[in-house]
Amino acid sequence: MLSQIIGTFLVIVAALVAYGYRRWIVEHLRRFDDQNVRRIAEQERDKVDPLAHYRHTLRTAEEQVEAVSEILEPDKRLGTPVTRYLFEGERFADRADAERVRAEKIRAIARGYYQDLPVALAERRKDKLN
Repeated sequence: MLSQIIGTFLVIVAALVAYGYRRWIVEHLRRFDDQNVRRIAEQERDKVDPLAHYRHTLRTAEEQVEAVSEILEPDKRLGTPVTRYLFEGERFADRADAERVRAEKIRAIARGYYQDLPVALAERRKDKLN
């Protein structure tokens, strides 16, 4: 009898908590659904786009490279704070220079992927033939 009352109480508390967070839950579910709709539409566009593979490769390579970050450091001459841009431990005075170096790194990763691709495909074919 007591366990049934406790069980009912827990169900009611859980329902009240879910009701209290209903806007947050619905917002996250809606955002998740929107992302899925965009992803499915992109997959449909990619079926007819001959360059989609390169775009996906660059996106994957971009995920592997850290972003350019802003740092404030004192100027050596005046001591006033100056904005610098940091990428992989190297400081740049201009964001464009840091982004250029980052883009070169992304292209190098993508280029390495395409250099290794023939070997990987040959291995896959070899496994299918055996």
